[in-house]
Amino acid sequence: MNSTAVILIATDVVSDAELVRKLLRDEFDNIALSTDANMAVTDFEGHRPDVLVLAFNTLEKAERYYLGLYRLSDKIHAMPHRTLILCNKDDLKRVYELCKREYFDDYILFWPIPNDALRLPMTVHHALRQITSEAAPTAGQLAAQARRLSELEGLLEHHSVTGGQRAEQASNTVRQAEAEVLAAIDKFYSSLTTGGIEAMVDVRDAAGLQQELTRLKNTGIAKSFQSVDAAVRPVRQWAEGLKADLAPQLESTRALQQLASKVRPVVLVVEDDEYQHKLLAQILTDENLELVFVTNGAEALSVLRRRRPDLILMDINLPGDNGVEVTRRIKSVEKFADIPVVMITGKGAKTIVIDSLKAGAVDFIVKPFSKTTLATKIRKILAGA
Repeated sequence: MNSTAVILIATDVVSDAELVRKLLRDEFDNIALSTDANMAVTDFEGHRPDVLVLAFNTLEKAERYYLGLYRLSDKIHAMPHRTLILCNKDDLKRVYELCKREYFDDYILFWPIPNDALRLPMTVHHALRQITSEAAPTAGQLAAQARRLSELEGLLEHHSVTGGQRAEQASNTVRQAEAEVLAAIDKFYSSLTTGGIEAMVDVRDAAGLQQELTRLKNTGIAKSFQSVDAAVRPVRQWAEGLKADLAPQLESTRALQQLASKVRPVVLVVEDDEYQHKLLAQILTDENLELVFVTNGAEALSVLRRRRPDLILMDINLPGDNGVEVTRRIKSVEKFADIPVVMITGKGAKTIVIDSLKAGAVDFIVKPFSKTTLATKIRKILAGA
């Protein structure tokens, strides 16, 4: 028996809720019921379920209940959970499409009550396993980091070359300084003996002085400069050997980059106009993107629980909460806060721009938009995300 998972059964028929609980109670300890529509948000936020079982006898009721949670609750999108719909055969095709589009997680053909009563607890177990697996990084997140690693080899090459050049420059500077110091000593000796200041200094033993200066140059100054040059030489050798030393790691990075190139960035499009869905799909067909379409903010927040996009295209004029408010709610959740949001609007009013930027949007696209403009912005934002 699972003693930690919380299961919430939601329906408008108390007897149906009791029936579903009876089918689950041998497998799960914490089963709660929500049968009063006025208490839907309170029940959900209070119980914080791992699995929500929508046990309504029609799909329409289940959709209305679940989307209502997202409209009325400012916490549900931050609560990890899976949704399971109990449906009838008349709604089967529609339920299938909704689950395929990730509005809901799974379904069971339940009404009338099936012979396979164990299918329900088994599906709940599957849902709980999926929640556990979602704690790991997604393929998209790993691919995004791998794409950033692709810059590593170029940076290493640049710094290796630059480091070698600077080490060589330092050696040349040391050698030049040594030559200038030695030349200055020779010039000073010449001035002492024949260059005009011999009257100021009485040089009684010119040969001895020259011998002493030669000893100073050879045993003092020259050795000091040689020591400096020797200290610089390992830096040059290190810079030259750095890339060779890291060759195996760079090979792994290239292999990881090849794998990352096979994972398409996910773009969530929040737009209530089906024509715009088709238009965006056509415009972005060559961009190697996976497009996920939803028609309102509640659906967007629901999808975000299960699918983390690399970018969100958010229409401002949405039914229910507008795009600015939906963006604000997304950004209020820590794990979603770094997902870039680009607003789609038919107007470029200053107040809309300001409100969207305050909500957390990173850019704007004004309708009608050109293919080049849209594709360029998306590439730029994904590259920096």
